[in-house]
Amino acid sequence: MEQQKYADLKLGERGAIISILAYLCLSALKLMIGYTANSEALKADGLNNATDIVASIAVLIGLRLSQKPADKDHPYGHWKAETVASLVASFIMMAVGLQVLYGAVMSVFEGKQESPDLLSAWTGIFCAAIMYFVYRYNKKLGEKIKSQAVIAAAKDNLSDAWVSIGIAIGIIGSQFSLPWLDPLAAVVVGFLICKTAWDIFREASHHLTDGFDEQEIQAFKETTLSLYGVKGVKEIKARNYGNNTVVDIVILVNSNLDIRDAHDISTKVENILMNKHDVYNVHVHVEPN
Repeated sequence: MEQQKYADLKLGERGAIISILAYLCLSALKLMIGYTANSEALKADGLNNATDIVASIAVLIGLRLSQKPADKDHPYGHWKAETVASLVASFIMMAVGLQVLYGAVMSVFEGKQESPDLLSAWTGIFCAAIMYFVYRYNKKLGEKIKSQAVIAAAKDNLSDAWVSIGIAIGIIGSQFSLPWLDPLAAVVVGFLICKTAWDIFREASHHLTDGFDEQEIQAFKETTLSLYGVKGVKEIKARNYGNNTVVDIVILVNSNLDIRDAHDISTKVENILMNKHDVYNVHVHVEPN
């Protein structure tokens, strides 16, 4: 099972590399057209994609570090490097989001007199279509390998697609004697970048502080109680190591059972949680009832 987890992380690198390549191309295109067509919104989106390159590189590094086996300093392995990478990516995105937001707000107050070339709107629509396909690929891959970092990258991909659509709408609107719509669209871009960064930060910090979905814990408990020989669940806790789930559970069994029978029941608990819920590791403690 552990080898499969490492193989999944290796597969996850493909999603990060595809994101990096897409962002490199789209960022260069948006910045070039943005300056040529005099579009503040498209330039802001180009800077957004430039930060996404850095964030995707951080995710790629995190995925590779996660594949390192356990050692003396990390007896539980390096799985959490993936989550740390997501956290670092959120910081980078937030910093640039605030910068884009500041520049866009200043442009709104200065008052833009000329509308950008319509080519910038078509560029935004084209880039949105590309990012949507990248999002679909990373979302499917992230769900397949259950990678928090790849799923976070997919969310960022979708956010970028929507941002580009919003920018295109703003640029088209600015053609109707409303040039201020272009920098206003840049303001919206800044807010969306910051929101995406906050969402990724919140989820990553939740995992790093051993937060866990209560509904999943309840599902683990119900599965355990369904096993013959388990009289009750005294305590159950779960946490994440990267894309791996670890469960600690205290079960109650008949006090008349001998050690071998009690051990067999605990083994059944381990196996059913690992097979049914894809739990990476289960620590079972048995108490008499």
